Amino acid sequence: MELTDVAGERFGNGYSCSQAVFSALAEPWNVSPDVSLRVAAGFGGGLARSAGTCGCVTGAVMAIGLAQPDVSPEMNGPEKEKTCQRARQFLREFEQRNGSTLCSELLGCNIGTDEGLAQARRDKLFKLRCPKLVRDAVEIVQGMSSGAGGPA
Repeated sequence: MELTDVAGERFGNGYSCSQAVFSALAEPWNVSPDVSLRVAAGFGGGLARSAGTCGCVTGAVMAIGLAQPDVSPEMNGPEKEKTCQRARQFLREFEQRNGSTLCSELLGCNIGTDEGLAQARRDKLFKLRCPKLVRDAVEIVQGMSSGAGGPA
């Protein structure tokens, strides 16, 4: 099964956007779904459902971090810079495809409020808009050079 399908299925089964994206992208790194779903649990809905940075984005950026080849004290600095460059590349492409990286702008309402969350549920925004965002995030990471989509 393709990682985009894995992420889409998990999102459809009730996991948050961040959980779906990170857990699918973490599998090639041998991070178990149980661990990755727990790690990403608080990032969905724009970071703890605050409507900030989209959970698809935070899930993808965490997965990009898995590709950092060396975290030793001697190499973390330069390798972390490369990781940040890849993350910024991801952010640019995600924003280019979707117009924003912010949950509130992507959904058109602030799910960090009771009213905004009710609107998103009433208008079925999680079912109509979020599946494309989940797919886009996984596709972008997989398409990036540097092996960010899995070990080389």
